Amino acid sequence: MNTCLAPCPVVFDLDGTLIDSAPDIHATVNAVLRLHRVPPLTLDQVRSFIGGGVDLLWRRVIAATGMSVDAHRDLVASFMTRYHDASALTRLYPNVTEALGVLADRGHPLAICTNKPLGPTKAILGHFGIVGMFATIIGGDSLPQKKPDPAPLRAAFAGLGSDPQAGLYVGDSEFDAECAVNTDVPFLLYTRGYRKTPIEQMRHSANFDDYAHLPALIDQRAPVG
Repeated sequence: MNTCLAPCPVVFDLDGTLIDSAPDIHATVNAVLRLHRVPPLTLDQVRSFIGGGVDLLWRRVIAATGMSVDAHRDLVASFMTRYHDASALTRLYPNVTEALGVLADRGHPLAICTNKPLGPTKAILGHFGIVGMFATIIGGDSLPQKKPDPAPLRAAFAGLGSDPQAGLYVGDSEFDAECAVNTDVPFLLYTRGYRKTPIEQMRHSANFDDYAHLPALIDQRAPVG
């Protein structure tokens, strides 16, 4: 096991990793469905659709509800007008703020790489007062590519002035695990997020279920600086 001899860059996913946003996304999806007189989806259904960005979310909603695929663009537009300020039901996972503070105090450069659009990403980070902790924020519309394509994660590390192999990626989902493999970066799996695959079937360097444990885990697992 390597020990981090110098502060290494750490990039985080957002939904299901730092924040539990499923209740707000669920409420916003159902608000749009009500406009079209479509029966609401359950929280578990919508949670299972999260991770691939808004376009994929709505492709899955359309498939689940039997709506016309031709309505996709209008549904996404209607969703986005409500999504930017959807924060009332979203919560940080326990000990996230404290863990980020410890990492920042130890000199670790921090970034976000998410498939959530950039506007709502910055809005929710601002809502929780942590947007300033991240030197670089890559959203789902920052580049033409989305995770699991490696381009967004590479851009996040580039924004920190680092090579991906010198850092760590922290996420919760299959999209994150595959993106880490595609980018050749060590992956730390937060196990209380939105993954659907058993932990043992996901490629990762280590896993954790409490952010109170993350700083020590990073010191133990991080590549030598």
